[in-house]
Amino acid sequence: MNRLSLRLGSLAALAFAGIFTLPLSAQQDVPAAPQQTTDSAAAEPSFPKPDPKDFTAESPTKDQVFNFLQASWGYDPNRLFQVQRITKTVVPGVASVDILVAEKGNKQVSQLQFFAMPDGRHIITAGEILPFGEHPYVENRALLLKRADGPSKGPASKELELVEFADFQCPHCKDAQPTMDKLAADFPTAHIVYQSFPLIKIHSQAFRSAAYGVCVDKQAGDPAFFKYAAAVYDGQAGLATDEGATLTLNSAVTAAGLEPEKIEACSKSAETKAAVDAELKLADDLGINQTPSLAVNGRIIPLGGIPYDTLKQIVSFHIKNDPPVK
Repeated sequence: MNRLSLRLGSLAALAFAGIFTLPLSAQQDVPAAPQQTTDSAAAEPSFPKPDPKDFTAESPTKDQVFNFLQASWGYDPNRLFQVQRITKTVVPGVASVDILVAEKGNKQVSQLQFFAMPDGRHIITAGEILPFGEHPYVENRALLLKRADGPSKGPASKELELVEFADFQCPHCKDAQPTMDKLAADFPTAHIVYQSFPLIKIHSQAFRSAAYGVCVDKQAGDPAFFKYAAAVYDGQAGLATDEGATLTLNSAVTAAGLEPEKIEACSKSAETKAAVDAELKLADDLGINQTPSLAVNGRIIPLGGIPYDTLKQIVSFHIKNDPPVK
């Protein structure tokens, strides 16, 4: 699996997490089909019938596009969509695909367009290159199964794996911890991994906090790490200065039952720095550029920008529809 494929896969997860949860009013509106309905059905959407002449491209097929959309939108029982046209373009092998989309109970119909690439595995939409296929998140999932080795909790099985990418100095990451606790309670079969993603360009104590976490986990295991993490988030305001960070991190180490002096020494080692760098590399290879982000079996979602009920729908959908771990 090459680096380009990994980054394309991550872009897909991010883009479709956003585009496919946008209000339909943010997309291009198209005229609805003429309706002769009763008053009770007047608010329901109606798609115009596709014209067979609008399907001129050999690839992708209508079924392939539908299956791709189902993999991305299927978590939402109120989302309706129709493949409206798949046409050739002036670029050999590139097809233009138009999708109509609506919500149950709302007669507004909107349109999305993407361009399918000749390789049959990628599309371009909204200025991004995204993976295409019946299971568009499989490459991300395979990468995470191999390299997401941060502290974890829950069962060892990774049939459902939730990987959180977070920065100890990120306020939104602190706010996301109750959401992660809810997910753990609502999905007891989930293998939950914490991957540090210190945003070193904007948070001066992020790398140091992550390095301490690596050492806590190394010396005392996952339960101690999560005690440390909870204490750091509770005292996050103290990370604003070097002196405050020392007090906050030492207090968190003590809360985890360890000696601050030993953890500090460990955090400065080349081995520990390499471990944090590896976590940064994983996030980079996935194309993640914000915290907190959550990978649900490889589908990367900006954790702070999605209602919890929608998040639960997405997780439940992937439990039912993702292929087994190989």
